[in-house]
Amino acid sequence: MNSHTISGGGGVDLRVDETGNPDGRPVLFVHGYSQSRLCWSRQLESELADDFRLVAMDNRGHGRSDKPEGAYADSALWAEDVHSVIEGLDLDQPVLVGWSYGGLVISDYLGEYGDEHVAGINLVGAISKNGTGDAMAVIGEDFTDRVPGFESTDIEESVATLERFLRDCMYAEPSPEDLSFMLGYNVLVPPRVRTALHSRTVTHDDDLRAVEVPVLVTHGEADGIVLPAAAEEHADLIETAETSFYPEVGHSPFWEATERFNRELREFVGSTDPPRRDK
Repeated sequence: MNSHTISGGGGVDLRVDETGNPDGRPVLFVHGYSQSRLCWSRQLESELADDFRLVAMDNRGHGRSDKPEGAYADSALWAEDVHSVIEGLDLDQPVLVGWSYGGLVISDYLGEYGDEHVAGINLVGAISKNGTGDAMAVIGEDFTDRVPGFESTDIEESVATLERFLRDCMYAEPSPEDLSFMLGYNVLVPPRVRTALHSRTVTHDDDLRAVEVPVLVTHGEADGIVLPAAAEEHADLIETAETSFYPEVGHSPFWEATERFNRELREFVGSTDPPRRDK
């Protein structure tokens, strides 16, 4: 595993890890709300690394990336973060994989840069809008009921909320080892960052309608964080989209059903057009 520091939007330092086949198609993983690049460990440490160049970033405010004040409302900054990783690591037409809030970050990117420099997009339990009535219509109570605890600066309340949230992300009870692992990187996110993330008002419907590259929409049928209706909306908006729904899986298909997720991701990445070498 190689680690990089990339300067993103507004000069924010982003921690990025890379592994896999340096000559393979790049796959850039973008995590969700209060998470970390480490959530993709079951992909980065899998046989996907034999064929693909696998890259996972810590979003601004998360993990080992910078956590500046007041740097989360502007879609252009989020877009520049993704663009900076693509350009900084010379990722030749990567496939973008966005989980949950990561779908919004990828949508921010599409709004600024379009899909010219990517080969495909995998939206995983993803959102692409926030802060509007339409956006909240596809957010489940497993998330909205936790908002006061997400914002709390009381350590015990904050940690207890995050633990419940992580359990809510799974259809089945996570193992103690998995729960401890996930909780470790969730608590690295300051409450003020979580507050800023869900306080944004943004929509990207028109940007998604303009997408021409292949899109795979992956969603757990038992997702109570981002409801399956979000996946249906994305399939309706994006002409090139195909859906894959996972029965008895919650908000984290890549963790709960790793074998199927990795197989489908491999097939999807393999189906994209060869990289254009005429940049």
